[in-house]
Amino acid sequence: MATARRDYYEVLGISRDADEKAIKDAFRSLALKYHPDRNKEAGAEDRFKEIAEAYAVLSDPKKRKDYDSRGFAGVAGFSPEDLFGGIDFGDLFGGLNYDFGGGLFDGFFGRRRRGPARGSNLEVEVVVPLERVARGGEERVRVARLQACTACKGSGAKPGTQPRSCTACGGTGRQTRSRREDKGSVVIQQVTACPACRGRGSIIDEYCPQCRGTGEVEREETLTVVIPVGVEEGMALRIPARGMPSPDKNGPPGDLFVVVRSAPDPRFARSGADLWREELIQVADAALGATLTVPTLEKSAKVSVPAGTQPGAVLRLRGKGLPEFGAARRGDLYVRIIVQVPEQLGAEERGLYEALRRLQKKGRGS
Repeated sequence: MATARRDYYEVLGISRDADEKAIKDAFRSLALKYHPDRNKEAGAEDRFKEIAEAYAVLSDPKKRKDYDSRGFAGVAGFSPEDLFGGIDFGDLFGGLNYDFGGGLFDGFFGRRRRGPARGSNLEVEVVVPLERVARGGEERVRVARLQACTACKGSGAKPGTQPRSCTACGGTGRQTRSRREDKGSVVIQQVTACPACRGRGSIIDEYCPQCRGTGEVEREETLTVVIPVGVEEGMALRIPARGMPSPDKNGPPGDLFVVVRSAPDPRFARSGADLWREELIQVADAALGATLTVPTLEKSAKVSVPAGTQPGAVLRLRGKGLPEFGAARRGDLYVRIIVQVPEQLGAEERGLYEALRRLQKKGRGS
């Protein structure tokens, strides 16, 4: 059963006469929202693909003209290279270091990478206080990653020696066996890894004592990552070429993704760009009203508790939350009121509460 496709203008939420800037702004906003490094909800990845395809067509004047005149038929048959080859996704996102190009679209759209294989990506977490989320800035992260052994320069051989070419496979790392079938008219070749050198193409007579012949050692390094203002919980920041080395000689390394987490804060609970806290007040303050002094990320603020405030009531301090990532607005600070009922009463307090109860009963005509 065929799946219905949504109109590209509808996908980006723009009008059909939208200009280049409106198309770019719409794509940027939606892509940031649904990028798989940020949004782990079901369906987000498919939504991101849809958004990227819509932008690839509408941002290209010729493709857009063909689409406007003939619909999906006008842009049918494009390969991933045709769609995304001319788009600088890194420039679109202002250095945020998300994987909007290369590897992401290779995986999503089946685009084949030419040349040596790319190394695997690494992922680490960094925990930052809410003040860093609010203001942005630099954080240092420690990363353990494989690097070429400096002692043997990656050869795996003991310093002063070199690996020798495997004579069994001629240095190819493969052995080919042929056999004829169907009375000799069909030749079948079987290619296997060379057992003498285990597919390496070379033999190490004396292993490097530092890396034990692997040519790689694990080293820990400290990197500085820039935390953007309003960074969202679980957002992954990409540091190019700081991942694992390529399994192929001269291949590019993978990337490092730094996942940002908010540090627990005894003052607040975070909910997106909003902050929440609880304030405990006495019954008398709830009934008569009061003024509270509550902390914010900058300085303390005064909050008026109206007379007659009920338990669980929520008061809002506009703009006292966190900056919203990628936007000019700030979230709010919400204060949930918890009314404390005294568990033990002194003689004077008991007398006052009893007098209050008699007064309330009298007011109800009891």
